[in-house]
Amino acid sequence: MFRKPFKIVLIGLLAILAVACQPETVEVPVEVTRVVTEQVEGEVVEVTRVIENQIEVVSEVEVTRVIEVPPPDAPEGELIVAITTFPNAITPPNAAERQASNVTLQMFNGLVWRNEAGEIEPALATSWEISDDGTTYTFTLREGVVFHNGETFDAEDVVTTWEAGKDPLNAYYYTYEDVVAIEVIDDYTVAITSSAPDPLFLTTGFPTFGIYPTDYYNEVGFEGFEAHPIGTGAFQFVEWIEGERIVLEANPNYWEEGLPKLARVVFRPIPESATRLAAIQTGEIHIASRLIAEEASQLLTNRDIQVISYSNDRSYYIAFNNLTSGIGQPTEDVRVRLAMNYAVDRQAIIDALFDGQATLSSGFVAPFNLGFDSSIEPYPYDPDQAIALLTDAGYPDGFEIGFACPIGAYPNFEQVCEAVAGYLAEVGITPEGGEIQFMESGQYWDLEANKELPALFGDAWSVTNGEALDRLQGALLAEASYAAWEDAELRALIEEASATIDIDARADVYTRIHQYMYENPPFIYLYYPNVFEAINSAVQNYTPRPAEDYNLKNVWLALDN
Repeated sequence: MFRKPFKIVLIGLLAILAVACQPETVEVPVEVTRVVTEQVEGEVVEVTRVIENQIEVVSEVEVTRVIEVPPPDAPEGELIVAITTFPNAITPPNAAERQASNVTLQMFNGLVWRNEAGEIEPALATSWEISDDGTTYTFTLREGVVFHNGETFDAEDVVTTWEAGKDPLNAYYYTYEDVVAIEVIDDYTVAITSSAPDPLFLTTGFPTFGIYPTDYYNEVGFEGFEAHPIGTGAFQFVEWIEGERIVLEANPNYWEEGLPKLARVVFRPIPESATRLAAIQTGEIHIASRLIAEEASQLLTNRDIQVISYSNDRSYYIAFNNLTSGIGQPTEDVRVRLAMNYAVDRQAIIDALFDGQATLSSGFVAPFNLGFDSSIEPYPYDPDQAIALLTDAGYPDGFEIGFACPIGAYPNFEQVCEAVAGYLAEVGITPEGGEIQFMESGQYWDLEANKELPALFGDAWSVTNGEALDRLQGALLAEASYAAWEDAELRALIEEASATIDIDARADVYTRIHQYMYENPPFIYLYYPNVFEAINSAVQNYTPRPAEDYNLKNVWLALDN
């Protein structure tokens, strides 16, 4: 466990904030545009940046457009992808964080998947029918699919996957519990029945429920499968050297004809953002994600790198715990939780650490999500109101509380946590021992899953289907592995949303959830950041996805670049 003294770092951050207040010395890119031409040697083009809706020419460079290279006839080339965390697992349903699940998604197929537009499409199931009461889905399975070890895929493997998924050893075992029956009708037909109609049964579940091979799983068990996963995906497992690399290779028997295009994919854990930046600049890696705007701006004149920016609904927050370590803590009082939200100047943090490239959060239902209530304004920075609420709650001098955050998991998140701690200290709330507990992300996720983090801890959560339900269930229902909060009224609202089939009626429930969580915050709400990725120009046919998930089966490399 690594600890940093928050007071010293806060002084540095306040200095940054002071500089950020001087418009003549700070560049805040709102949108980054690279201007390129066809391949005309030596033509001079302008690289521009949009600043407050005005175009400023920041440099003139010679940029030669990389001619698009047609895909190879057979898999070739090694793609190196930087991931920001040290995964604690790479199998479904245990790959808890998006960067870890990106590895999983290359090796496994579910019954369905989402296309680039987020729409559900067939995968290992070719079609499905839904019963009149909305509880039973009957899937017709794809024939001729084999696992990486040569086993043939059939209906029994679907049953095996669900039985394995319900094992409490799995991080998301609770997501399998709504299924009350699985009936094998024949080798390639299976009926799955849930306990109640679920409007998001397909969208929240199946794309991440990778199917296991029955014989292999029964032979090696949970731990053996974690050590050497076998799926039906476009890439198959080669090795995992913890802290160094995860290597996959092309599945020669993949069921989608002509895919994948790459021979190998290597995932390298690089938690430090500056190190990822250096690695993409030197050509050590092909894809660097979760860069901050300032780092991305350094790449604008590099003709070998493309910078991509897009909006994201990953909600960043500091969570309160009322299940384990938070029992008996001042944060059980809603006045204290409201005070802590008023105490933090989140806009100053966004400006200082992200060049303004983030949206303030007012709750767990994001601006991109169904049912978002735009009339709810984020809490203003109001330390006087915070002190008044703390005094009313009986804590005029503040208090100490345990506070933890992960290292390297998210862009600048350690500095965000330090800034939050600094603002809380201004109203008398300090971390126990005067220090935030910082720890490596894999260890952090394990402690979070076991509900062993302190009463205050930082995290983030995204969704992939435009609705906040899986995020609400995963973080705010006590039985969920990564939940640290339980609220009976909030539970009732979440369960109402999960049982509401009509989309307009469900949107209304989400709006009520948004309003309730604003009045009774289980988190210090922070921000929704813009995402910056840097892509080596040799990478062909790569399309970013708002949920930050990678689909690499269609990607190839221009090997002569």
